Amino acid sequence: MKTLKTTLFAAIALFAFSTVSAQEKNPLVKPAITTTPAAAKPAAPVAWKAEVYDFGDIKKGTPVSHDFTFTNTTKQTVLITNVKASCGCTATDYTKTPVKPGETAYVKATYNAAAPGAFSKTVTVTLNENETPKVLTIKGKVIEPQS
Repeated sequence: MKTLKTTLFAAIALFAFSTVSAQEKNPLVKPAITTTPAAAKPAAPVAWKAEVYDFGDIKKGTPVSHDFTFTNTTKQTVLITNVKASCGCTATDYTKTPVKPGETAYVKATYNAAAPGAFSKTVTVTLNENETPKVLTIKGKVIEPQS
């Protein structure tokens, strides 16, 4: 009886071992540990016409403005949730209504050309609350008017 139990135990153990070995060798059996592929970079929610604008030479005391425009390239409505200029010498305005797919919107940057010399200012734009902000740049050179 003891021999029968030992033989039966050995047969069960051999069967279990051979089943595990077959699963390890079979390419159709999925491994127990899977890896997650790297997250794909999400597509940009809008296409900006330009991200930098150079005014060139402008006269001191003459404010200048530029409209940065973008088109909503997604199938979702986007909303400009925040626009912030890098300093008080730059004022902003922007589209305040939701931008539907395919529609165009703007962010206006107005620079107060009060001090002579070269300038480079940024406007940071946030679309929808979870999006990475976009930094737009205006630059140029303020010159003294000739008398």
